[in-house]
Amino acid sequence: MPTIERFEDLQCWKSGRSLKRALYRLTRKEQFAKDRDLVSQIRRAAFSVTSNIAEGFERGGNRELGQFLATSKGSLGEIKDHLYTAIDETYITQIEFDETYRAAEETARLVGGFMSYLQRSEMTGPKFAARATRNSKPGTPNPESETRNPESEVRNPELGTRNPKP
Repeated sequence: MPTIERFEDLQCWKSGRSLKRALYRLTRKEQFAKDRDLVSQIRRAAFSVTSNIAEGFERGGNRELGQFLATSKGSLGEIKDHLYTAIDETYITQIEFDETYRAAEETARLVGGFMSYLQRSEMTGPKFAARATRNSKPGTPNPESETRNPESEVRNPELGTRNPKP
């Protein structure tokens, strides 16, 4: 199984990027573009989704990543609310609303799934891996170097890795 080495490999980031492109296209429409405040808000929220995933990932610790993912998920809620404003003001069609809202929901599902995975995971992220190895006492098993039985593991679709079954 491949290891996630870059934030660009994360499905939630890819989905957020696709959503951001769709929102930028919508906000270029003539009527929508005239509402500069709404355009600015929805674009900032879209930008926040992917940038928080990236920043959290680059910090190298699961706890910090989880906090940044929570902010990203909050921005997805903000996008959904802004979409209601856009349709109420007839800046977008019902079809555009439905497609974009579904994309925001899917991204939120992926972010939420990744958050749940991190909460269940015993891994601490690369930021703390060296510290754990340095601080372990002689004769104490290092969980990162233990051999795992693949038959007793489940696949994490977000990371493309396997985790022990609960």
